[in-house]
Amino acid sequence: MSWVTAIVLIVLIVSITQVIRSRHNAQAGFGTDEDGNPVARQRDEAEEARLRAEIAELKERVKVLERIATDERQKLGLAEEIELLRDR
Repeated sequence: MSWVTAIVLIVLIVSITQVIRSRHNAQAGFGTDEDGNPVARQRDEAEEARLRAEIAELKERVKVLERIATDERQKLGLAEEIELLRDR
């Protein structure tokens, strides 16, 4: 193995290692500062709580839509049933 091949191999190994470490840090919730050092990202708890509430509301809406689409009752029209569900 020539010295050029060894240098190329070392650079390739270092590059792959940095990519893997960056991917791991991103998945773990770490960012980097201007020097490249890992820094924990602060989570905005209020935003997280708002998003969780929105997800819960959307899940409830999906349940209502599923109930409308799969309900076997034919005595009420679709518009009337939507109004009844909206009033609940």
